[in-house]
Amino acid sequence: MSILFSPLTLRGTTFRNRAWVAPMCQYSSIDGHPTDWHLVHLGGLARGGAGLVITEATAVTPEGRISPQDAGIWNDAQAADYRRITDFIREQGAVPGIQLAHAGRKASTAAPWLGGGPVAASDGGWQTVGASPVGYGGWPAPTELTEQDLTEVVTAFADAAVRALTAGFEVAELHAAHGYLLHQFLSPLSNRRTDAYGGGLAGRSRLLFEVVDAVRAVWPDDQPLFVRLSATDWVDGGLTVDEVVEVSKQLAGHGVDLIDVSSAGNSPEQQITVGPGYQVPFARAVREGSGLPVAAVGLITEPAQAEQILTDDSADAVLLARALLREPSWPQRAARELGDEAYWAPQYERGKPRGR
Repeated sequence: MSILFSPLTLRGTTFRNRAWVAPMCQYSSIDGHPTDWHLVHLGGLARGGAGLVITEATAVTPEGRISPQDAGIWNDAQAADYRRITDFIREQGAVPGIQLAHAGRKASTAAPWLGGGPVAASDGGWQTVGASPVGYGGWPAPTELTEQDLTEVVTAFADAAVRALTAGFEVAELHAAHGYLLHQFLSPLSNRRTDAYGGGLAGRSRLLFEVVDAVRAVWPDDQPLFVRLSATDWVDGGLTVDEVVEVSKQLAGHGVDLIDVSSAGNSPEQQITVGPGYQVPFARAVREGSGLPVAAVGLITEPAQAEQILTDDSADAVLLARALLREPSWPQRAARELGDEAYWAPQYERGKPRGR
């Protein structure tokens, strides 16, 4: 048996394999509600054989959306609309997961195919908020969150986690990467505060730990909690791998079960060296330094490549994104190439290749 198609158990949840679906924004929600697009998109990925299907960044408040078309779970009606999606994912043998997020200063932007960039209030946008009144590049500066505001942010994450449970999700991931709010607090590039939430790493990581504690308090003991982190800003003077390793080490003591290791997103000045598996060394560093399981992501496209990442002990699972957009049944092909077995829905069994 390959490692990629061996099961992984975290707390009381067992994933049938280690080929997982990374959160991928679809910009196709209506007032935060999922639509038929999400049922077909996420359901198709579960049918394709993935072990874990994580929804796109799902905002915990209306102003936490990246775009007006972003997913949300700040009210009960939105949570109820997710139920048919999580039920279908589970029927296909995959685990349904949700990424809870707040975009902070990178909110109120247009969908990529609508041009991206800030959306004015007159066009349905809103005033953004952030760690400090420092805009992303030339974008409008956010309003600095007060300590009272931060208390409300923490509560919003916890409330969203409760709704996620009622919606049928079995894994919650907190988005602290890609330049969104929790990352904005972690990074000295965007956090210029002088209060208890700024300064050194202890202050800059305080909000993340508060959110984790609040969510872990309402999330069942037998269900996993993940955190996605950007391991580096790819900018001199920004967040470093060593700092992220230290934060991850502390997260282990706050009830986090896995770190989803990505990078970048907090500055248009970033200089990224891109290549196959270019973020895998970060995953390995976090895994070795924190003692926590990790998932690797970033230009992982081939089955043998994914298997080697696991064989090398660089990660415990791989998260796939663009590869799955091109080929939703990637896990089924990967299993065949690795001489293993993946899930096939009985309705699709006639299409299963025979022999090796």
